[in-house]
Amino acid sequence: MTTTETGTPTLSGEQADLIDTLGKHRFFLRNTTRDLTEEQAAASPTASALCLGGLIKHVAHGEEQWVNFILEGPSAMASDGKDWADWDESDYAKYTEAFKMQPGETLAGVLADYERVARRTDELIAALDLDASHPLPKAPWFEPGAHWSARRVLMHIVAETAQHAGHADIIRETLDGAKSMG
Repeated sequence: MTTTETGTPTLSGEQADLIDTLGKHRFFLRNTTRDLTEEQAAASPTASALCLGGLIKHVAHGEEQWVNFILEGPSAMASDGKDWADWDESDYAKYTEAFKMQPGETLAGVLADYERVARRTDELIAALDLDASHPLPKAPWFEPGAHWSARRVLMHIVAETAQHAGHADIIRETLDGAKSMG
């Protein structure tokens, strides 16, 4: 890392690439909500229950949980005090319900929370040992005994953000024909 004449750190290399790539996918996700009403942000116009505000909440929550994993290890991934491996159908239902726009929530509030999470992640990336690793939490979708480095976690965050930006683009196009790109 180098600094500017004013002493502000500038990044280069892998950390800069991670922040830049994640920033581009975050932009596409946020951009799907431009010029929407609160009703449109909460609408689920496709066969799934996904809405744009809920997708952004989901991505912010996932990014925050994975950053906590980098800092604290697998215990940071527990939800409601339970390991993923111990969840049942009602736990999954409650989890997915949280990613809908709730009464009193606003699109501006959801976007502000996502910006807070993004800022924290970017600050962490700038100062992070990318080789630091932790064992993954117990969950049916993780290989037992696997460890992920901070680098692997950040690549996962990039992939999840990009995937959900694509979901968001489909929802937005279904709402009013607008697209994130093009």
